[in-house]
Amino acid sequence: MLHAGWTLDEWRQAYRDGSLTPRSALQALRAQLQADDPAWIHILSPAELDAQLDQLEARADAEALPLYGIPFVVKDNIDVAGLPTTAACPAFAYTASADATSVAKLRAAGAIPLAKTNLDQFATGLVGTRSPYGAVPNSFNPAHVSGGSSSGSAVAVARGLVPFSLGTDTAGSGRVPAGFNNIVGLKPTRGRFSTRGVVPACRSLDCVSVFALNVNDAETVARQLEGFDPADSYSRSAPQAARLLGERPRFGIPAQPQWFGDAQAEAAWQAALAEFGGMSVELVELDFSPMLELAQLLYGGPWVAERYAAIQPFISTRADQMDPVVRDILAQASRFSAVDTFCAEYRRAELARQIQELMASVDALLVPTAPTLPTLEAVASDPVTRNSQLGLWTNFVNLADCSALALPAGIRADGLPFGITLIGAAWQDAALADIGRRWQAHAPWKRGATDQPLPQPQPNSEVPAGHTRLAVVGAHLRGMPLNSQLTERHARFVEATHSASHYRLYALPDTTPPKPGLIRSADGAPIALELWDVPTQLFGSFVALIPAPLGIGTLTLADGREVKGFICEGAAIEGATDITHLGGWRAYIASRS
Repeated sequence: MLHAGWTLDEWRQAYRDGSLTPRSALQALRAQLQADDPAWIHILSPAELDAQLDQLEARADAEALPLYGIPFVVKDNIDVAGLPTTAACPAFAYTASADATSVAKLRAAGAIPLAKTNLDQFATGLVGTRSPYGAVPNSFNPAHVSGGSSSGSAVAVARGLVPFSLGTDTAGSGRVPAGFNNIVGLKPTRGRFSTRGVVPACRSLDCVSVFALNVNDAETVARQLEGFDPADSYSRSAPQAARLLGERPRFGIPAQPQWFGDAQAEAAWQAALAEFGGMSVELVELDFSPMLELAQLLYGGPWVAERYAAIQPFISTRADQMDPVVRDILAQASRFSAVDTFCAEYRRAELARQIQELMASVDALLVPTAPTLPTLEAVASDPVTRNSQLGLWTNFVNLADCSALALPAGIRADGLPFGITLIGAAWQDAALADIGRRWQAHAPWKRGATDQPLPQPQPNSEVPAGHTRLAVVGAHLRGMPLNSQLTERHARFVEATHSASHYRLYALPDTTPPKPGLIRSADGAPIALELWDVPTQLFGSFVALIPAPLGIGTLTLADGREVKGFICEGAAIEGATDITHLGGWRAYIASRS
């Protein structure tokens, strides 16, 4: 298959070296998409694709765009201008007059949509079977469900057709399909991405989500999507950036997880916990009772009426043209009064507060993405019960205003994938992504359902919002006496690297604890250093601790990047020992002992 399982970096490299052009690559890729594949609802015609490519090529800055020529697919409850939006209900279909904000931002970044993908009708379901366009089979074993509601978007990435896709997530629709298909599912903090141009499920809870093969790609797309949208009444501006997690984070796990008889899933969970233990992660058992009660409110409470309200004009006149399971779920809206709604909202707020207080005792929650992976036959025999089981660890998340990141966690003994999900407080998205990269480095996974390994994740070259990247060369290195001045400010280690070759390092005399001085010099050498991301709001208090003759300036790294870092007054090297030949402070300390 052409370009099967390529990451964003691999697409970019192919364009940079001239081995591909967007027009040749994407027209060839489009030709591989089959109309009878249940993953698709609408595939762009060659002419529709050419029109997009013409617009891309007409841009003067085209090749500098961050997603230049990158193909993606879009869940068919998200508008793409000029294409039908069906929400998997043909009678509901309309032609979108404009792109959804999420699609518009991706196109502005150079990405090209290829198709609209299948879903559980009106995004009501976690199974991927409630669609007149057909059930979307699991990418590993077609006898099992793919997960929903963003079924087609997840499977397209897992099969290596596109490097990323858009889904939506209200109750787990951006996470369950990721877990069932061995890919990453990024569910942002509510309001981080605009939902303008999305057919609502529960508008107050809905999120646009991202599927990708690895964490870095999901985060790259997320950075294009984020930002306040004044035209979306549920859009929110991010507050001051939340802190990253430390070297030994504490994760809250369910004390008594339920598996509904799926011993394979239980065994995979235990194996994942053992792997986390090898990452120096502290696992803390918590009572998830508030989460489970809150999850029940989503379908057992009046939020089903919000789903009804989203399509009220249609369902009140054309309910007979809906999927019967979806119709019966939405029909429960008539059971709830306005009084019921307010009472449920009060209870939601109480439970959300309990959950937030519980989460304050740890850095994040770690849960199975889903407790079981049923067959298509099992879902068909009991569609409501089987579906509700899949939302055990997902339904509460948006109601409690949390961020979440679904990650692959190995292949079960029966050959099916197993997934885990990290859950953080609102606006902890960057911290979850950071842990996700560490998890991928520790327990790497293949590219979706292909048999190809992924490259090891590279350190995030972009500084997280609200942080300052700092180079340290001496007593603030990991394991050194002053490293606590960084960690107590929630600074996060990024990578060990080297300076450019125009620096010299000196051991300064009469300093306690011993400290080096870094001096710019034409006849220098690369000096070993570490990069740390320090919360900007705490950076000033850190700088205030630095004694003369040291200070903070701008350092050049071996790869040409420039970061803030420790520098030394030139006069201070009188009487100092030149230790440049040792290559770094650790080697000097070792030589003394």
